[in-house]
Amino acid sequence: MQKNNKILISVENSLKDISKKEWNNCANPNSNDYNPFVSYDFLRSLEESNSINSNSGWYSSYFIARDTANKIIGCIPSYLKNNSSGEYVFDYSWAEAYQRIGRSYYPKLQISIPFTPVTAPKLLTHKSKNQDVEKALLYGIENFCKNNSLSSAHLTFLTKKDLELIKHQGWLIRTDQQFHWHNDNYRDFEDFLDALSSRKRKNIRKERDEANKKGIEIEILNDSNITEHHWDHFYNFYLNTSMRKWGQPYLERKFFSLVGNTLSKDILLIMAKHNKKYIAGALNFLGSNTIFGRNWGCIEDHKNLHFELCYYRAIEYAIKKKFTKVEAGAQGAHKISRGYKPSTTYSAHWIKDIDFSEAISNYLKDERQYIQRNIDKLNDYIPFKR
Repeated sequence: MQKNNKILISVENSLKDISKKEWNNCANPNSNDYNPFVSYDFLRSLEESNSINSNSGWYSSYFIARDTANKIIGCIPSYLKNNSSGEYVFDYSWAEAYQRIGRSYYPKLQISIPFTPVTAPKLLTHKSKNQDVEKALLYGIENFCKNNSLSSAHLTFLTKKDLELIKHQGWLIRTDQQFHWHNDNYRDFEDFLDALSSRKRKNIRKERDEANKKGIEIEILNDSNITEHHWDHFYNFYLNTSMRKWGQPYLERKFFSLVGNTLSKDILLIMAKHNKKYIAGALNFLGSNTIFGRNWGCIEDHKNLHFELCYYRAIEYAIKKKFTKVEAGAQGAHKISRGYKPSTTYSAHWIKDIDFSEAISNYLKDERQYIQRNIDKLNDYIPFKR
């Protein structure tokens, strides 16, 4: 434990030892800016399902800030890592550089949502508290790394609020890009299409027609409409696609049951049938203003069905329910022609070794320039009318 101006910092290995109410009061203090991924129930589901703390290389080590009355006033979702899997901010080359000179990059500390490349707050504090708590948590992270022979700490997919604080604390800032759809107060999907160039509008209509061909039925499921029957099918899709594309499904079957029970109102499950048989699905989570596209899977390949379930149905739902944004996950420049715009993502990195920190800082300076040039170029291809 560490004390800092009457703030006590501790590290806990499981959420089961932490008050759900106190965690959530820090994770989502404002209901109009709710993010499901930092909620107690989402993170606890990862633990309870053994999706982490088993063979995944993610070991929960939550930083907790308490006041003098032992009340939780801040917390951080953080994990000891012995690999770089499931992070989506790639540092394999850094690990290789350490290895080349006989040093070990692992273990390291990862502050993120496991297997989840979405922007979310990481420095979680009670709404009545100020930056002193956030700074105490950051100092706690640095001291923990120094005292436990960790090479580094990594805060990934940061909000701009967290970024503004962290970049003044000497951490190295890294950028990357994703593709997000923004709701310009569209009345319906056709109104959105009207904002696009004629050629792109025609292409999307063609893709949707092909995806919704005879024999294909699509179901939009939320809350109590989602049953274990749906999760059984979806997990089969998830396994099939994960094994084919990446060779490693991160999430256990139990995880989906747990979030289905505790976060059902925050879930949008879009399922497709072919000839009355479930064959594909897309899992989304719902924040206050954002739809987060998370997992896709299928057991049959049908032309453009992936675009329909993951992109177009999410856009339709966002317009209907007045969400302001759809985040469609990592990678995929093909999303641009379907109405998604390039968006900058941010991470911050603390490197214990001064020489490595300086070398990585120089690398990141060049990388940030490259990312920005790429975003500028991609913006030339967005399909909206000029």
